Order: sequence, then C-alpha cells, then structure tokens
Amino acid sequence: MQWIYDIFLSHSALQAVIIISVIIAVGLAFGKIRVWGISLGVTFVFFAGILAGHIGLSIDPTILHYTENLGLVLFVYELGLKVGPGFFSSFRKGGLQLNLLGLGVLLIGTVMAVLFSVCLGVPIGEATGILCGATTNTPALGAAQQALEQMGLSANGAALSCAVTYPLGVVGVILGIILLRKILIKPGMPLSSESDEPDGTFIAEFKVCNPAIYDMSVGQISQVTKTPFVISRLWRDDTVSLPDSKTVLKKDDHILVITTPDDCAKLKVLFGSQEARDWNKKDIDWNSIDHQLISRRIIVSRPAINGKKLGSLRLRNQYHINISRISRSGLHLLATPGLVLQLGDILNVVGSAADIEKVESILGNTEVKLKDPNLGAIFFGIVLGLVVGSIPIAIPGISTPIKLGLAGGPIIIGILIGRFGPQFRLVTYTTRSANLMLRGIGLSLYLACLGLDAGAQFLDTIMRSEGLLWIGLGFLITVIPVLIMGVVAMKTMHLDFGLTCGMLCGSMANPMALNYANDIVPGDYATVSYATVYPLSMFCRVIIAQLIILCFI
Repeated sequence: MQWIYDIFLSHSALQAVIIISVIIAVGLAFGKIRVWGISLGVTFVFFAGILAGHIGLSIDPTILHYTENLGLVLFVYELGLKVGPGFFSSFRKGGLQLNLLGLGVLLIGTVMAVLFSVCLGVPIGEATGILCGATTNTPALGAAQQALEQMGLSANGAALSCAVTYPLGVVGVILGIILLRKILIKPGMPLSSESDEPDGTFIAEFKVCNPAIYDMSVGQISQVTKTPFVISRLWRDDTVSLPDSKTVLKKDDHILVITTPDDCAKLKVLFGSQEARDWNKKDIDWNSIDHQLISRRIIVSRPAINGKKLGSLRLRNQYHINISRISRSGLHLLATPGLVLQLGDILNVVGSAADIEKVESILGNTEVKLKDPNLGAIFFGIVLGLVVGSIPIAIPGISTPIKLGLAGGPIIIGILIGRFGPQFRLVTYTTRSANLMLRGIGLSLYLACLGLDAGAQFLDTIMRSEGLLWIGLGFLITVIPVLIMGVVAMKTMHLDFGLTCGMLCGSMANPMALNYANDIVPGDYATVSYATVYPLSMFCRVIIAQLIILCFI
C-alpha cells in the first residue's frame, strides 16, 4: 500500500497534479449545488482547497507557488482578451455614468478597509485581504500577495483574511440587492426600463418629409449631419431596395435606419417623421418583410479580413448588399466604414440570396476555422503582460516602486491586445467556449492552490476573536458600499433597478450575485450593466490592492 501513500502524501510532481485535480473536481461538483437559489460555482474550489489543507494535505511549496501564479496569469489575461473589444466603448455616454458609480463602490470599500486598519489596529496586509474577500476579488488578492512578497513580508495573513470573509462577500451583495428592492421599489413599479434594445444600437423607421433633404443622396446627407446612421432598406411606391451612398431620397420615402437610442431624436428632425412601429423586438422575422431581400448573419472567419476597415472591402458597392450592424463580444456596433473588423465579428447582411453568398465567400462564414484558438498569440500576450507587470513604476511619496505584477500586467495587455490587436493584423480571437475553458482552468488552478495554502490555519483563524472581527468587518465592507451607491444610482442618477443591480455586481466582481439579479430582473439589463462596469472595476481593484500595501506599510 506504499504506492497509495506516495500518490497522495509524498511530495512529487505526480502527487501535486493528483491533489490539485481532486480539489478542483470536488469543488466544481459541490459548486453546482444551489442553496436558496444561490450556487458558488467555481468559487467552491477555493473552499475545497481550504478543506484539503485543513485535513493535512499539502504539495511541494515550489510547485504550489508556480501553479498558483500560472493559474492567475492565465485567468486574468484571458479575461482581458474577453473584455478588451468593449472596454473603451464602455466609457461613452451611459457607460461613463455606470463606471463612475462602480468606482464609487470601490472607493467607499477601500476607505473603509484603510480606516479599519488605522482605527482598529488590523494589519494592513490582513485589511487588504478582508477587502479582497468582501469584494470576492481573487485577482486583487493575487496582486496584494505579490506586493507583500515584493517587500519581503508574508502573504499568508492576507490569504486567510480573504478566505474567512469571502462567503459573506458573496451573500452580502445579494442581501444588499434584496434590501434595495424592499426599500426603493414600490408595489407595481417595473424593475427595468421598457426598452428592448439595451446594447447600443436602435432600429427605427422614418418617413422622408423634410424638404431640406429632398433629392439629396444618402452620401450628401451623411456629410451634412455628424450623426452616424446606416440605412438598411428603402421603401418607395411599394418597392423595396437597398440604398447606397448614391441613392437619392425622395419625398414620402420610407427608410429603415440603424442608429443609437440617443441619436434617434436627431434623425427624426433630419428626416421629418418617425413611424410608430417597433423594430427592436427580438421576434421579428426579417426575411418575411419582403420577398426580394433576405437578412443573414455572416461571421468573419478569414484571417485576411482581420484588421481591415469595413469601408475598404467595398462590399456595399460591389455586391449591392447592406450591412446593418455588427455584433462583437456581446456588443452591437454600427457598421460604419471606419470600423475595424476582427475575427469572430458577426455581420447582419441584407441583400439578395445570390449576393449574400458572394459576401460569405469573402468573409469566410466558417465557424470551424475559429474553433482552434491562436495559441501563439495567447502566449505572446502572456509574455508581454509579464514583462509589463515587472516594470517598476516610481510614485512620488512611496519608497518602493509599484509593479503591476502577475495580475495587473497580463490583464492590461489582454485588454489592449483584445481591442487593438486586429489593427496590427494580430489574430486574437478565441471562441466563447475556448475563452471560458482557458479562464476556468486558470481560475480553478489559482483557487485550488490558494485554498490549499490557507487551509491549514483556516479553522483556527475563524475560532479566534480576530477571525470573527475579520468576518464582521468584511461584511460591512460588502453591504455598506452596495447600499449607499445603490441609493445614489436609483434616487440621484435615476437608473432603473436592473441597471443598478448589474452595476453593483460588476463593481464587486460578483457573478453569483449577478445570477440572482438575472433571476429577478427581466431582460439582459443587469448583464449589460455588469459587463460595462466589470473591466474597469477589476483593473482598479488590482492596482489599488498593491497601492494600499505600498502606501501604508
């Protein structure tokens, strides 16, 4: 039976792989269990690791440290690639407001953690761990641990304080959402706005009855106004056609226009009259609108198209089709000539069947080619992220230079490559399933090793008065910022409940609370708001976790 002992208890590479794999498998299995409608998902791997450490399991410290860092790097880099395409656009208009509110949540929690350290004598390393656990932000914990190790200090206290405060960090956001609903939502009040198009584009039908634009071409009208729009169809004398830049608009023409919700009123003034029909419902059968034209979604899968501007392909002029809008990473974008195409973009194309088939041959429209991720680009980005994360950045007033570290460097490079890589003809696209797989593997490895390292002291910690203090302080850091900024968002900024919930969940990096919000709020409003706030909040928390350590030790 010596071989069984060696496999599970004798430190070796084989033993490390087995122990980590068992922790991840058990954690993922129990993470599917729902209690009061809430499940922890991959987060339960953290607690499975704590349990394994508590019962005496361990692996070689060098392997533990390496695997933990590898998992963290892989997770944050793939996260950056995922959110990169929509990161900078999230600061426009309503996204800027949501991000400012999210930063308010972050700021209140950070100030509370520092005040608890100063007033109650909690060591700043443990206070930072409390902040990370209360906000369920393990990448920020990784950054804090890096900063502590950089200064020659032990990071075990931060990991322990994060571990004991994490469970109530999950529950606290959900409790805050419940309280906001009880306090601010009156009976019969809708939980979200009635708009069916929360993702950035809006489809409207206009009647041309403005004499100022009679007999002007679409190109001339576009030059007159700075408002971006795309005309998808034109009805004239019961005949439908596809307009291009040379098409001349006549009195009483009906046009189907893709724009944004904010610009719709401007175009109503431009064209003269807006029809009442709602074209933004999800159940519209576009192919039944007329018999001459069809609408089809075409995915960009040819590497040669990656990084090219839509206008440079001249698809509209050569093949007499219209591209109404483009879907990318869950966002809907206007099909403007200057838009840079990326692999994986989905184009809504309107035209005849024969013409659309020709466009398909140009763009690829073959998902099979996209199923294999470009591993070379992934590892190139990771290397670049680690190099950037190792650059010392001197900040006046701080004796030790700050480094973005294993968490900050890769997530910044991931965001930049995800957004700008295609402009340099770098193929960065991975399918959603591939991205989720790589992120899941990275996060599972990181959480398993983090829990295993902290598990030996976990039970002793929560049984001490010090551990109970950490739990109480963490709960306050979770609930108070959520309640304050939730009231500000709904009462001062007049956001609806759905957008507020998504903003709070995104700023707290809490997907479990987002699942609860999606269960009670109709539509995708909470998810859209979450995706808008999450990237900036995640980036700021990673940086702030290091700044707290470097400024107050």
